[in-house]
Amino acid sequence: MLTYDRYRTPIGKLTIVKSDHGVCYIGLPSVGPEQVQAWAQRYFPGESLRMTPAPFEQERRELLEYVQGYRTEFTFPIDHRNTPFSQHVLKEVSQVPYGGTASYGEIAQRVGRPQAARAVGRAVATNPLALVIPCHRVVGTDGSLTGYGGGLRLKKHLLRMEAQR
Repeated sequence: MLTYDRYRTPIGKLTIVKSDHGVCYIGLPSVGPEQVQAWAQRYFPGESLRMTPAPFEQERRELLEYVQGYRTEFTFPIDHRNTPFSQHVLKEVSQVPYGGTASYGEIAQRVGRPQAARAVGRAVATNPLALVIPCHRVVGTDGSLTGYGGGLRLKKHLLRMEAQR
C-alpha cells in the first residue's frame, strides 16, 4: 500500500507519497491528485493509494526546512521508481551541488550520451522526487531557465534561495 499526504508550504501545497521502502514521489504545487494517481498506477500497479498524514513527520519537516532555506540535503529514505535511463540521468542531476546548476547537455555528457540532451530533458521532466532530486538546477546551455514542472517562477525562486545561502 502507498500512503500520501498533501500539505501547505511557503511555495504551495506539496504531495508526498511513500511506499514501504521510502518516499517514492514528491509532487510540486502544480501536481493534482489525478497526476499522482496516474504515476502510482504506472510504477506501483495494483497498489492502493491512501491519504494519511501521520507517517510523514520527518519528510514534512525536512521539505519545509528546505523551502525555508535552512536545509541543503535530505536524510529520509527514498524508493526511486523510473526507467533505467531516467534513473541514471536523475542520479547525475542529484550530483549538482546546492546553489549550482548544470545544463541538459552537461548531464547528457555525464551519462555518456552527449547527443541526448533532449532525452535528458524528458528524464528530468519525469522526475518523481521533486526537490530531493534537484531538477530545478538543470538549465539551458546558455544558462537560461527552461521548463520546470512547478513553473519557471518557482524554478527561479528555488535557484535564488539556494544562491543566497
